[in-house]
Amino acid sequence: MSLSMNRDLAKSVEAFRAAVSETAEDIVFRVFPNKIIELTRLIESTKADDSPYQISRAAESTDTTIYPPPSLTGENGPSSSKRKRSDDGSVMPARMNETVNARYPELMHANKHILKLHETVKSECAQLSDSCDKVKLWVNLTMPKIEDGDNFGVQIQEEVLSELLRSQETAYNFRDSVRQHHLGRAKICSKLIKYPHIEDYTLSLKEHDEKLFFFARQNLVDIRNVYAVMTDILHKNIAKARYVYHHFVFSAYPV
Repeated sequence: MSLSMNRDLAKSVEAFRAAVSETAEDIVFRVFPNKIIELTRLIESTKADDSPYQISRAAESTDTTIYPPPSLTGENGPSSSKRKRSDDGSVMPARMNETVNARYPELMHANKHILKLHETVKSECAQLSDSCDKVKLWVNLTMPKIEDGDNFGVQIQEEVLSELLRSQETAYNFRDSVRQHHLGRAKICSKLIKYPHIEDYTLSLKEHDEKLFFFARQNLVDIRNVYAVMTDILHKNIAKARYVYHHFVFSAYPV
């Protein structure tokens, strides 16, 4: 007995495939090219003296001051190691920079300027990863049946999938670099708090932040280049993908 979908379900699946195709082609022909232009303009703007990406801003954005620990009960109240409770009696969560039980309770602030630059990089990584996901699904759905032995365009499709996967991994790595920045900076700050008399730790923090200014701009360049390479590969090979897609749809769901 042969198994097959009923006509209504087949139409629903075909509608899903058509929607996937429409979304992916919009990304390939509109979103990717627009991102190349958009990021190129942003990269060019970083050359301006007032650009937030200018490395000359690094020195003024790094605060190497070691601040006293914040009061847990207000400016005038005595310090207490007890956790605060809300009106209903439940224990309130710990606040950021709370120094209860800390061996070195002194405080150093994060670089607020770099945090803003990271927000742009994180947003671009999220867009790149999401777009790659949608195009990957479309390319996978255009693969011919395995039992047909039809290899038309399959090798090219596999190359396209590999490039999309590499692009997505690039986005993941750039996104994870934000975590690595905070971890690396925290280690330097902890040393600076512990050994404030060693000047090299202060210089190390300044150099670390200056490096992040450089990488913030370079990440934009790399993401723009990823879009450029993907657009070139997809545009050169889109005809084969389209042919396989329509051949599969109409052969699988005959009217």
